[in-house]
Amino acid sequence: MSPETASDDAALVRAAQRGDRDAFGTLVARYAPAILSVTSRMLGSTSDAEDMAQETFVAAYQALERFQFDASFKTWLYRIAMNKCTDSLRRRRPDTVPFEDGGSDSAAAATIPDLETPHWEYEQVELAWQLDQAVQALPPLYRESFVLKHIEGLDYDEMSHILGVHRDTLKMRVYKARTLLCRSLAHLEGAHR
Repeated sequence: MSPETASDDAALVRAAQRGDRDAFGTLVARYAPAILSVTSRMLGSTSDAEDMAQETFVAAYQALERFQFDASFKTWLYRIAMNKCTDSLRRRRPDTVPFEDGGSDSAAAATIPDLETPHWEYEQVELAWQLDQAVQALPPLYRESFVLKHIEGLDYDEMSHILGVHRDTLKMRVYKARTLLCRSLAHLEGAHR
């Protein structure tokens, strides 16, 4: 995040703390795509992700007076979103799909797509779906770390502020998430060429 954006965010937060709803609306518009992205990756379901993104902004608005400017507004929002997602995942029953489920439909995705065929685009969508399913099957602690690092593109310091976990622990979680994903997607070897 650029220093100008952080400064602008701080000014908008201060205005929102004084009751300026338009200022908060600007913050929502600025960060809604990022928050929806992280809630989607954490929860899988589009409707659940949209609900959780909305709950994130409601919680942020309700807690806005307590925002201390210790971290950036973006980091604070991510922390709220991750906490909301974690709570939601805890309330859910354990996944019923085994982690290493290859399924009968995985054979089509295991073939190397020919870029000249009309099926190439479909195969790419299928590969993306399988990757998304594998990410959804990760244990929540590994999933949140993987999503923040590799999907949201955050650095370990920012992740540490969001999750309240030491950066070395986060590195280990990201490594383990990648290892589990490699195992889960091993049946796709060669499909990425």
